[in-house]
Amino acid sequence: MADAHTDDYHHGEMNVSAQAQDFHTFLTVTKWACLHIAALVLLLTLWFCTDAGFLTAFISAAILVAIGVAVLRDKPGSAH
Repeated sequence: MADAHTDDYHHGEMNVSAQAQDFHTFLTVTKWACLHIAALVLLLTLWFCTDAGFLTAFISAAILVAIGVAVLRDKPGSAH
């Protein structure tokens, strides 16, 4: 009975474009979430664990987000 189903699968013939798009979406969401978590950790650490204060912590987190956006955004013409 197991031999009847072995001919259904052919290696390399499956369309994987939907899986590739899902994987690309997952990686995109992950990299942006990591940037925002890092900015939040920086903000809270500087605000509560040092004498820097809220304004310095907020400016530092904003600079981190700006640099992160510049580095992590998708470049036009880049192949994924």
